[in-house]
Amino acid sequence: MEKLTSKYLYRMLWRWHFYAGVFAIPFVIILSITGALYLFKPQLDAIHDAPYRNLNITGSLATPEQQVAVAFGAVPKASFVGYELPREKNDAVNILLNKSGETIRVYVNPQTLDVLSVESEKKRFLRVVHDIHGELLLGRFGSILVELAACWAIVLVLTGIYLWWPRSAQGVAGIIYPRFTLKGRLFWRDLHSVIGIWISFFVLFLLVSGLPWAFVWGNAFTEVRELTGTASPKQDWTIAGHHQTAADHSEHAGHNMQAAPVENSDAHVEHHHHENPNVNPGVFKAIVSLDTIVASAQQLQLTYPVVVAPPSQNSAEWTAVSNSQNRAQRAEAYFSASTGELVNYQDFSQRHILDRVVGIGVSAHEGQLFGWLNQLLGLLTAIGLIAISASGFIVWRKRAPDGILGAPPALPEAKIGKGFIAIILIAAILLPVMGISLVVILIIERLIFSRWTSAKNWLGLGVLQK
Repeated sequence: MEKLTSKYLYRMLWRWHFYAGVFAIPFVIILSITGALYLFKPQLDAIHDAPYRNLNITGSLATPEQQVAVAFGAVPKASFVGYELPREKNDAVNILLNKSGETIRVYVNPQTLDVLSVESEKKRFLRVVHDIHGELLLGRFGSILVELAACWAIVLVLTGIYLWWPRSAQGVAGIIYPRFTLKGRLFWRDLHSVIGIWISFFVLFLLVSGLPWAFVWGNAFTEVRELTGTASPKQDWTIAGHHQTAADHSEHAGHNMQAAPVENSDAHVEHHHHENPNVNPGVFKAIVSLDTIVASAQQLQLTYPVVVAPPSQNSAEWTAVSNSQNRAQRAEAYFSASTGELVNYQDFSQRHILDRVVGIGVSAHEGQLFGWLNQLLGLLTAIGLIAISASGFIVWRKRAPDGILGAPPALPEAKIGKGFIAIILIAAILLPVMGISLVVILIIERLIFSRWTSAKNWLGLGVLQK
């Protein structure tokens, strides 16, 4: 058997590109649409909250304790999760409560104490978009599917760059811009490859920056950090597929609050039942009031949105956390539960270098690192992904014979070199979900398709005869 030549390599990577596309393209379209929507979270949140902003407030405001008491009246038998500081004085106060494991957001007029709205966090439009983007509304299984699609999308981009690479082209037509004079499949192929090369860097960035959120990759990353002693006490991002606490679901700007819910008694935050196993009873023997902590948190002028959360098993102090989508602007303050004094303050610059790298990647991924230009680049990338998915589908259907999938046939007597095998193994280690899928594919091909000739031929797993 002859060694793998560029001819065989091209054909093999073309096949990989084809199969990766057939699997990943439906997910890519879903992720592109939901990701494009989430890029504009600040604007969409502002539209949603418009009825609760710029209220007609002329007198003195009620205290935070009184505001929370009203929220408890609107949601009986709830527990306290957090108090979100209003952006402006005339805005409604957002009180976050937990009832039966579900986070409830209560909008309260800070002067009249009217309850303006009571909403379930998990039913908010952008929360649904977020969950589709990360888990396809399928929980852990959905998060693994998204991760698998992302891994194969990386293969799709890298093989696409190799296939696009000019070898004998004359001029830049069909390379940098499509040849609009072409018709049919050739035009769609040009459009597919040209758009793909223009957005390839941004697509790879989005795929790689999203891996820390992924269930398998994110957990493996956390384990590696534990083993190497680089793990942070509090991770600044959630991992998809994990069971989330009520506080986790209180995302108003992509944050990950760690405070456990605190039970209400007599509608006052400074007095608590101790039946809740998440609460450390000893903390509340001399706890200061929410009023005191809110006043102290406001003086720090943390970047909006800021949530004040009570002591819990995760933190023996009151916390005030900035949950800005621009992670570089985040900070958190800890106040003594007995005196109300500021005992610790941490901003982004004090985090471990790995947390800062991931945080910057997450902010750019969400379109919030450098303003409107970040959003525009993300939107153009999402549109480009949809365009290359559609054009790729058209190219496939125009060249696929009737009755079969239409995969590029393999050439006979192709032998993969050791270097290429090493690349595959390294990729499988760096992307464990893809590595597992390769093993599964190999097993299925050997055990099923080797005996099921019609299915093998339909999938194009046979070898082109000389």
